[in-house]
Amino acid sequence: MNQLTLPSLEISESVDSNWLNIFCVGVVQACMGAVVVTTTTTLNRVMVIELGLPAVVSGFLVSLHYLIQMVRPRMGYGADKSNRFTPWIMGGMCTLTLGGVLAAFATTWMSSHLVLGMVTALIAYCMIGMGVSACGTTLLVLLSKGIGDQQRSVAATSVWIMMIFGFAVTSIVSGKLLDPFSFDRLLLVSIGVSVIAMTLSSLSIMGLETRLLKNCKPQIGLNDSLSSSETYSETYDASKVSNSAPDFKQTLATLWRDEQARLFTFFVFTSMFAYSAQDLILEPFAGRIYHFTPGQTTQLSGTLHASVLIGMLLLAFIGSRLVGGRLGQVSTWMSWGCVLSALGMLGLSSAGLISDNAYLLPLNPILLVLGVGNGLFSIAAISTMMRLATHTPRSDSSNGLIVQPGIRMGLWGAAQAVAFGLGGIVGTASSDISMRWIGDAGWAYSSVFALEALMFICAAWIARRVQRFEV
Repeated sequence: MNQLTLPSLEISESVDSNWLNIFCVGVVQACMGAVVVTTTTTLNRVMVIELGLPAVVSGFLVSLHYLIQMVRPRMGYGADKSNRFTPWIMGGMCTLTLGGVLAAFATTWMSSHLVLGMVTALIAYCMIGMGVSACGTTLLVLLSKGIGDQQRSVAATSVWIMMIFGFAVTSIVSGKLLDPFSFDRLLLVSIGVSVIAMTLSSLSIMGLETRLLKNCKPQIGLNDSLSSSETYSETYDASKVSNSAPDFKQTLATLWRDEQARLFTFFVFTSMFAYSAQDLILEPFAGRIYHFTPGQTTQLSGTLHASVLIGMLLLAFIGSRLVGGRLGQVSTWMSWGCVLSALGMLGLSSAGLISDNAYLLPLNPILLVLGVGNGLFSIAAISTMMRLATHTPRSDSSNGLIVQPGIRMGLWGAAQAVAFGLGGIVGTASSDISMRWIGDAGWAYSSVFALEALMFICAAWIARRVQRFEV
């Protein structure tokens, strides 16, 4: 009897330990989101409304920190070769939080010394981009290597839900603390967010790497040959695996030849482009059309992020009850999430068309639809990403290269970052140009939101193509 009960006890302890580790990873991810959301929403609105700067200025700064994240694949490749992850994670978090504080100081300086403020802001947003790249990519690689195959999808869902929760809580609490608005309050709130984020991250990462990798299966290094069909997908032919260590460019080229990975990259880019194009103009839109205060618009972002959280939880609830069949396929929910997001964007577009009577279309219900749609397609995309990160591309067997999770996540993370960077620039620049040409703020915002709705429809079509790879 003892021999039968002991393995069960060990499995239970292992599962409990894994969920504690997943929770710690989620805390770090939430702290990253808390710092980033302050710079991409609150500081963006202050630059446009309180300082009266063109929207393209804040759009360029926010886009800069996303474009810097094109280094994600290289960092993921380095994480695959590295045996230590904690220095990457904490170094990235330290760089991120310092950049967040510096960005708040730069915004304050813009009110009296525009050139000094702009130069400081350029440095700050570059720091933010580097910090997110180093911390975020390495954190996901560590999670992927330390969690079993059957837990990866659930783990990713849990971590992203915590990140969105961090977005929502930070936006709502910061919004309340910012009223009545002053630049001194802005500095205090930004410093407080960064200090809390750094403290919680440091506590969560202590011993995390050791716990995650202690009992995990041995990972195949870039210099090793495939020795077990249980470690990677069974599509690998061990006899065809090379013992030589591939360089970064060769590994990336091998990954890009896989049609499934390439198509998913296009989906990530298109959907994230559509989402990010509204991210930087939503608060200015609410300020101009609905005459919201800085605190109210910050809370509005909190409402959107809370709605995204609802969408994620909804998909987790549905997914646990639909196994197999068309509705059980992850790509189906990527598609429907994009369609629902398109409906939300059309609602915002309609509010712009009737700007004189915008109160007839309350923002909260519209953002609820948009946020739930965003949550559905994003959590479905994350689940797909975790599955593909540990799946062997068909093209790998042609040259024997092993493309590990780090560079895969780095590729899709870079696609998301570039989409966010370009989306911020295109969204803010389009709103500025439309206002100049059309001369009416409501119609200008409406045209941009309608374009984003079309992008979401395109993303839904790509998701339908990804569906043919579902097994």
